[in-house]
Amino acid sequence: MMQTRSTCPYCGVGCGVIIESDGTQITGVRGDPEHPANFGRLCTKGSTLHLTASAAITRSSRLLQPMQRLQRDAAPQPIDWTHALDTAADRIADVVRQHGPDAVGLYLSGQLLTEDYYVFNKLAKGLLGTNNVDTNSRLCMSSAVAGYKKTLGADAPPCSYEDVAHADTVFITGSNTAWAHPILFRRMEDARAARPGQRWIVVDVRRTETAETADLFLQIRPGTDVALYHGLLHVMLAEGLTDARYIAAHTTGFAALREVVQDWTPARAAEVCGIAEADLIQAARWFAQADRPGGATLSLYCMGLNQSAAGTDKNAALINLHLATGQIGRAGAGPFSLTGQPNAMGGREVGGLSNLLSAHRDLANPAHRAEVAALWGLPDVPATPGRSAIEMFEAAADGEIRLLWIACTNPAQSIPDQAMVRRALERAEFVIVQEAFATTATAAYADLLLPATTWGEKIGSVTNSERRISRVRPAVAAPGQARHDWQIAIDVARRIEARLPERLHGQATLFPYADAESIWNEHRESTRGRDLDITGLSWAHLEQHGPQQWPMPEGARAGRPRLYEDGVFPTEDGRARFAPVSFRPVAEPVDALYPFSLISGRLRDQWHGMSRTGTLGRLFGHVPEPGVEMNAADLAALGLKDGDLVEVRSRRGSVVLAAQAGGAVARGQVSIPMHWGEEVLGGTDADGTPRRGVNGLTLPTFCPGSKQPELKHAAVSVVKADLPWRMVGLAWLPQDEILRVREHLRALMPRFAHAMVLPFGREPHDGGLGGVIWRASAATPAEASLIAEIAALLGLDAPTAMRYEDAERGQFRSARLDGGRLRGVLLAGDTRAESWLRTLVKDELPAQAYGRRLLAASATPPVAIAERGRQVCTCFNVTEPQIVEQLGHCEGSAEARLQQLQGALKCGTNCGSCLPVLRGLVRASIPLVPVAG
Repeated sequence: MMQTRSTCPYCGVGCGVIIESDGTQITGVRGDPEHPANFGRLCTKGSTLHLTASAAITRSSRLLQPMQRLQRDAAPQPIDWTHALDTAADRIADVVRQHGPDAVGLYLSGQLLTEDYYVFNKLAKGLLGTNNVDTNSRLCMSSAVAGYKKTLGADAPPCSYEDVAHADTVFITGSNTAWAHPILFRRMEDARAARPGQRWIVVDVRRTETAETADLFLQIRPGTDVALYHGLLHVMLAEGLTDARYIAAHTTGFAALREVVQDWTPARAAEVCGIAEADLIQAARWFAQADRPGGATLSLYCMGLNQSAAGTDKNAALINLHLATGQIGRAGAGPFSLTGQPNAMGGREVGGLSNLLSAHRDLANPAHRAEVAALWGLPDVPATPGRSAIEMFEAAADGEIRLLWIACTNPAQSIPDQAMVRRALERAEFVIVQEAFATTATAAYADLLLPATTWGEKIGSVTNSERRISRVRPAVAAPGQARHDWQIAIDVARRIEARLPERLHGQATLFPYADAESIWNEHRESTRGRDLDITGLSWAHLEQHGPQQWPMPEGARAGRPRLYEDGVFPTEDGRARFAPVSFRPVAEPVDALYPFSLISGRLRDQWHGMSRTGTLGRLFGHVPEPGVEMNAADLAALGLKDGDLVEVRSRRGSVVLAAQAGGAVARGQVSIPMHWGEEVLGGTDADGTPRRGVNGLTLPTFCPGSKQPELKHAAVSVVKADLPWRMVGLAWLPQDEILRVREHLRALMPRFAHAMVLPFGREPHDGGLGGVIWRASAATPAEASLIAEIAALLGLDAPTAMRYEDAERGQFRSARLDGGRLRGVLLAGDTRAESWLRTLVKDELPAQAYGRRLLAASATPPVAIAERGRQVCTCFNVTEPQIVEQLGHCEGSAEARLQQLQGALKCGTNCGSCLPVLRGLVRASIPLVPVAG
């Protein structure tokens, strides 16, 4: 067995992994105990990485050779690399000649490596002469970038993960850290256990798993973050809790901020935010360490602040609190933005946004443009601002951008206002999609598909949330004809150079790179003298000493874990700047037509558009199907009950989902996870408009400072879906067939008003099987031929399958037994038997004795069946009923009961992602002790 050290490709925690392989196939993965980000731990997503690289998934979901679509409505045909690269270069050069370089747009990904990013950035801004290169990090971190620059002077998170162990107060705002950054959350739990007096304040619009762990939870109304922070500062000023000496010595602009917040009394702020005034005052005192002079406060924040039309202001208003109290530049203190994607930081470092240049240089700064031009050997780089992500697709929809090159991202799922995105992809004259996975929604719009390497195959580097650079190493060779992203970009760039030689200005090539390391070395030189100077770092140093933090200038022996310890900031006068921002409500307030606030968020076991995690049935065990969570009182007011299908509609589109009563959302709000896109959820509206998943609803309005869209909030209506005819199918199929069947079923989703197709199961299955679940709803029964097509896809067309059919009433039922187990079932028209048949299929219970009773329409099984229940622990497939039963045998304190539970069932002993839920179940299991008197 071979072992290769690399980095996880999911969130910005940047966990180290050890990949196990046999030389040709990845066979396992475990956490790297020597990596300083995770010390050997992995979450549910990271610990299943090897399963997403299995041979079966590679054969069925990977893009393995270049493909070209000669007509938009035709299937793509395989071509060789020479033809593919020549085609890409020809089309780009033609657009530049005919319409100018700004008619080209490049849309990249925070999952690309730093080397990939650097080449694409140079190709656009250096070779083509356009700043139209942006990234999905614009949807993720650009407000954090703008907030840091507005106040501290540079895009540099000043903290490290080690600060959680030194903090006296942890202020978590706009982040469900327990699910979004689970391994960092494990570290936080360890720090809290070692520091019993540490206090956690959690601010969120939802009562999340993170909120359940808080000492103080502030459930604010959507978009009121700035009002909250101004209210906190008002209290600090009134009670003398600010640090006047720090303000005088190290900041400017405090007088203007004081004037803004003087009207934000705790009573007013609490009323706007919808929280108790006493809680706001308590939070202000804890933040300012009123009872612990010299104490440290660490803020952790993420998309709840960033994905907003006021995202820059929210970030800046939070940083104001740190500057006002001197809570920055020392152990356990500071504003710490948690990066969403694995290399969003690396992309920012090389200038991978349309308003940036290499090494945190600003495109608007003439001196910065001149420095980059000199580095690249060019007379200049373009000064015209480039299009940001939303602007780029709006320009393509308007016909201004003629060619789109999309790499390692899925905008046909992830960008808000999907109707606009589809117009852009359809109107663009040529769309290049550079991807590892052939099954993304965006791939269907590609004129040219270029197969790229992915995790386990790539080589380069990434930077995590704490500014730590880690190596990414290949464990196996690229499958099929896939190539590295930087390699594809260089090959296209050199061909463009031959077609546009005037862009070289006498040079032989702008891309003289022999390998990824030579690209990184040029990037390193671009940082000399900058805030992120890494001229003292090399790949050899990373090999010998492991991951390192920047800055690490030439001559330094190690990187710097904490910034601004001397109180000097990268501004003209060396002082941080207070930002006197004003409170602005959400961009799309609710009204009589759209009376609910839609809140989007993450699931614990899924990642973004699920192009990778969505291939694994086991990662759907925790949340098996899409749904919309609503407050129980709102459900009752609408005359709905848990499980009813509802139509959620915004001004841009609609989806149909099952309503789920929950206590996490406040009245007037609904919550849908961000992951549910067209790949799994679809259908067609009554007027023929396709339903495009959750981002068919979301709002493209963006922050004027950061241009990050308000993905977290939109105004929606909720009504009961009048779709009386239902269909549900579940089947175990050969693993090699799963993704093919899902793709065929996905193509049928527009034939219904509502449809979804997802996997289930637990890989690897002893019989080499995987599960598929299909649902559809309509106002009238589907045609018999369509039902038969779906039955055949689910393996229910075999002669041995049992069937019942009543075409006149739109009734159809079929069941397939294999080895005494129910391996497939399809119910159409009357689906009342689903609950117990689903249990028989998914839990693989003996079913031979049921015979033709499997075709019964009854909601009650012939014999009582014990359902396994909701999965809590993905690693060991432990369900809630198992946990509750085991807790009945546990005794002692909550911690003692948890240890007994883990000893018996192992739940929570691997990645720990389920620990918040386990602790809640433990608390619920402890009998209440009557109080005397």
